[in-house]
Amino acid sequence: MTTMLNGIAASNGIAIAKAYRLIEPDLTVNKTAVTDVDAEVSRFKAAVEKSVTELQAIRDRAKVELGADKAAIFDAHLLVVNDPELLGPIEDKIKSDSVNAEYALKETADMFVAMFESMDNEYMKERAADIRDVTKRVLAHLLGVQIPNPSTVTEEVIIVAEDLTPSDTAQLNRTYVKAFTTDIGGRTSHSAIMARSMEIPAVVGTKEATSAIQNGDIIIVDGLDGQVHINPTPELIAEYEQKAKAYEEQKAEWAKLVNEKTVSKDGHHVELVANIGTPKDIKGVIDNGGEGVGLYRTEFLYMGRDNFPTEEEQFEAYKAVLEGMTDGKPVVVRTLDIGGDKELPYLQLPHEMNPFLGYRAVRLCLEEQDMFRTQLRALLRASTYGNLKIMFPMIATLGEFRQAKAILLEEKEKLVAEGVAVSDSIEVGIMVEIPSTAVMADLFATEVDFFSIGTNDLIQYTMAADRMNERISYLYQPYNPAILRLVKNVVDAAHKEGKWAGMCGEMAGDENAIPLLLGLGLDEFSMSATSILKARSLIKNLSKADMEQLAEKAMQLKTNDEVLEAVKAAVQA
Repeated sequence: MTTMLNGIAASNGIAIAKAYRLIEPDLTVNKTAVTDVDAEVSRFKAAVEKSVTELQAIRDRAKVELGADKAAIFDAHLLVVNDPELLGPIEDKIKSDSVNAEYALKETADMFVAMFESMDNEYMKERAADIRDVTKRVLAHLLGVQIPNPSTVTEEVIIVAEDLTPSDTAQLNRTYVKAFTTDIGGRTSHSAIMARSMEIPAVVGTKEATSAIQNGDIIIVDGLDGQVHINPTPELIAEYEQKAKAYEEQKAEWAKLVNEKTVSKDGHHVELVANIGTPKDIKGVIDNGGEGVGLYRTEFLYMGRDNFPTEEEQFEAYKAVLEGMTDGKPVVVRTLDIGGDKELPYLQLPHEMNPFLGYRAVRLCLEEQDMFRTQLRALLRASTYGNLKIMFPMIATLGEFRQAKAILLEEKEKLVAEGVAVSDSIEVGIMVEIPSTAVMADLFATEVDFFSIGTNDLIQYTMAADRMNERISYLYQPYNPAILRLVKNVVDAAHKEGKWAGMCGEMAGDENAIPLLLGLGLDEFSMSATSILKARSLIKNLSKADMEQLAEKAMQLKTNDEVLEAVKAAVQA
């Protein structure tokens, strides 16, 4: 029998495939006495052998798909799983205490992890993480449960999870992962944003995907209407195959605009640029007619690894993106924005009651200056390879901006003194995502080169509503007149000083928000690459003069819904 779940359409498209549950198994260990200790040691050795075989396969695949540096993590894991200094004590414990292998493994591993973590040595602390990962794998084999690993999938699947971390999403194999669906999350959660940049359909916030869907179930993910169908009938599959075909035909129509500029019906030009997470995303920007990169989220360079990326690794990544955007197309790089829902295990941040309002982004970078300066040096060295613009996130005060810019200029002076070429035309701007900054935009505009409005956070901070919390999702209101007034304030402040204002939040690619933003005078719209052609098609049919009148009217309305109705009436007129 077909079951349907309703969720939030987070990434356009339709996929039909088998479900692959990305859910951590129960690894609870109980202590039991064993009589045949030799058989128990053999059972332990068999679990170790299986783990070795798995890790070798994962390492070889990672080498091909992710490069030798990422594969090196699994070389370290192979050293641990073959280490007699770890295996010997586990076998001794099974024999001397006559206990089950699971218990001996956990007790011994926990002892080693605690010992390494207490050492004042970064290398030893990293070994603790390796031991934890490896013993989890061996333990899963002993318990007869499977640790899911979507990077090893060899058939088309749809990922089913409670949620996906940014690093989970970044490691999905695009060849086989056709879509995903989650219990929690919204359109602005990082898993949703990554799905759009990977160009795979996603439905999030279903509340019950993990409880309703079993491994191997055939499911349909409808990323257009936010529905998930479990074990659909052949008739429903045929209906969705037609719907998918119609969507592909619509995309083919939009594709005809790939080499055109974005100009409104009355001749006003705006820039449509893309949000990206890795250098590999550049191809999608070009294929979708992007006029540049409006947001390069550099934190993905830091994720899915055991230590900080080196200056050289960062330089190569930034250079690749800048060289990929030919003809002087701009690349706006956001400096490290870690914190909130984006964590780095090797950067041991304090646990906070409100991490979205806490020690994150530029606040963290101004404290952890070695990390920050390394990134800035890499950016400055790459600046001669294209049209680089640097943007600081989460700026709340002019003092923060001045301090961040001063550090940037210090590093530039050092590089120039070392004889390293650095561009002299790097614009330095800020993300406007804190209401106080939007209110004081006129003062910031005298010192920054540009603004990029980060509406994902600006909306949640303005409405005092956590955008990850489904229970208050009704308060995530991009069309609320309060938000429109803040956007207008930022745009007007920039224009008064002869500067430009862009938007890199998800609102910039929202077909209901685009008419308003055009009317508010926004210069640059940065969105998922897959949204660009649809947005270009929409703007070509809008008159900026008419949208200015719409925006003026919208700011005088009282509710989000009233504004939405006004937009729909104006666009259909």
